[in-house]
This record gives sequence, structure tokens and C-alpha cells, in this order.
Amino acid sequence: MHLEIIYEDENLIALNKPAGVNFDWVLSASGGRPDLLPVHRLDKDTSGVILFAKNEKSQEYLRELFFNHKIKKTYLALVVGELKQNSGTIDLPIGRSKKTPLKRVAIGEQRGKIREAVTEYKVLKRIVPREGSGFQQAYTLVETYPKTGRTHQIRSHFSAIGHPVACDKLYGGKNPKCPAGLARQFLHAYAVEFNLPSGSILRLEADLPEDLKKTLDVLS
Repeated sequence: MHLEIIYEDENLIALNKPAGVNFDWVLSASGGRPDLLPVHRLDKDTSGVILFAKNEKSQEYLRELFFNHKIKKTYLALVVGELKQNSGTIDLPIGRSKKTPLKRVAIGEQRGKIREAVTEYKVLKRIVPREGSGFQQAYTLVETYPKTGRTHQIRSHFSAIGHPVACDKLYGGKNPKCPAGLARQFLHAYAVEFNLPSGSILRLEADLPEDLKKTLDVLS
């Protein structure tokens, strides 16, 4: 499986992580480079931009940016149902689920530390069933901006408001909606934007992968 380098300089590297692979695979697919130091993570079935530092000073700098919410993250998500508002903010604290330890939930019984979590979104396209389309479920394509960095934040938040990410097997209920043969959650880390130590702004983007493009083509 090809691992695309989006950007690289002497201090950091940005890779386009494919869906279906975990964090350790990304490191091994990069030749096991000892200079790749983690600064954040993506879920196994989420694709898109992932950053690594190449020295300890840069690792500390980038981790501090993430910790202080100074990196603008943009995700593309297809969610189930038709979102009525063109934009909005989901402000719901997240904690570990009492019933399902793997889940982080914003509603229902929580255990452990409950953390503040804020997700903003903007509707890009509403996809409603029409005669002859071959599908009966409405979906909404959104650009979403997590302002905090909680585990499974986007997935948990959209599930909490009744619009889970399409084909999300953990947060989509007993029968997750998987349009057009989609085999994984429709969630893609599209872009990150932040200031370099020099003060200049760096914006990095990862194109939508083929499986997600195909899903949108079939639905449109």
C-alpha cells in the first residue's frame, strides 16, 4: 500500500494515511524511520493528513500546538440524515462509555474523566433520495472543525445529535447506514493549518480517497 508524503522539511513530515491501517503500520510503512516522532493520531478507519516531528524540539512544539488548540483541523464527513442548519456547533462533554469501554460518549452513562469537547461544522451538500436514485436514505456532507482533540470526538458528537457518520460501526447504532457499498466510516482528515516557529502559516491537504469519492459519485 502506497504511503503518500504530502510535505516534508527538516523538522516535520505530513503523510496521507490510508484507511484501515493503524498508527504502528504508518511508522513501519515509512521504513521504520527512527526520526518520525508522533504528535497526534488518527483512528484506524479514518484517512487523511497525519503529522510527525523529525526531532524532539519539533515534537514538543507541535504537541504544544495541538494541546493548546492552535492547529486548525478540517475533516470531511458524510453523516446520516439531513442536517437542517447550514452551520453549527456541538458543545457536549465526552467521557468513556460505561456500557462499551471502546466508545467515548457525549450522551448516556459515562465513566472516568469527563472532558470538554467542541465541534463546529458547515454543510457542504445535502443528499436527499429522489426517484430512480436507488437509495432511500438522506445524507449530509459536512466540513467539520474539532476545536478540541478528544478521542472519537467527531464520531461521538454527530452520533449524539442523531446524525452519526455514515458506516460508523461503533457509533452508528445496531444497523449502521453504509451507502454505495462503503466499507468504513466516511471520515477524512482533509487539512491542517498552523504557524511554523518562523511565523509563516503552513496549510497541508490530503485529497479525498477513491472509496469516499466513489460513494459521493454514486449518491449524487
